[in-house]
Amino acid sequence: YSLLNLMQEFAGITGNQADIAGYKELAAKIKDAYNQRFFNTDSALYDNNTVTANILSLRLGLVPEGYEQKVFENIVRKTEVDFDGHVSTGVLGIQHLMRGLTEYGRVDLAYKIATNETYPSWGYMINKGATTIWELWNGDTADPAMNSGNHVMLLGDLLIWYYEDLAGIKNAPGSIAYKQLLMEPVFPDGLSHVKASYHSVYGEIKSEWRKEDGSFSWDIVIPGNTSAVVKLPKSLNIAQPEGAGVRNVKETESGIEIELGSGTYRLVNRG
Repeated sequence: YSLLNLMQEFAGITGNQADIAGYKELAAKIKDAYNQRFFNTDSALYDNNTVTANILSLRLGLVPEGYEQKVFENIVRKTEVDFDGHVSTGVLGIQHLMRGLTEYGRVDLAYKIATNETYPSWGYMINKGATTIWELWNGDTADPAMNSGNHVMLLGDLLIWYYEDLAGIKNAPGSIAYKQLLMEPVFPDGLSHVKASYHSVYGEIKSEWRKEDGSFSWDIVIPGNTSAVVKLPKSLNIAQPEGAGVRNVKETESGIEIELGSGTYRLVNRG
């Protein structure tokens, strides 16, 4: 299903418009068959209600319309109650866990998972002396016959989450190679400083924010020949930005939205 959606995009990019309808039709059939086989409409859960089964279905767009929030609530309940706020997925589910939790409003839970030091967690690996990612969460006690000490796949989407959600460096929908950026960082309690840079084909993108003692500042660098839409919540009370590259500023129900051309900017809250 996911690959067929990608094929629709590729067909559009390459000018093969006639192929899009076929991919779309087949994807719809797969989605319908998948939900008939695995989705429990009464409980809003997939198959045996693992976090992986639910998070993959949610993130890949397989959940029937109107059930998304209920499926997400099952993910949260399973994570918080059954796993005490710890990671509960393997290689496949961990590819979507951090972004999925954040996308649906639980960045606090994602941050807890990222900073846990008890088993199972990345912090547990570090505390046990790991300098690479284990194949198994219990790599320190598992049978070495099936336990690689260098298995980057179990890192999942943690690094993507760092860049896209914490630093707010994200390729805008429909954009190619960061020609247009969508910069919308999240601010979990307990985190006061994030600094990141990404070397795109257009140049270096930079993001560094600080949030402490009631003050907020965010330094941004947008490379030449690119642009960005910056979104920040109302709670930050951002002052009107200035500069030749500031193209548009508008207030929304959730906060402020700023269109920026290439350049260097500093956004701060009102004192």
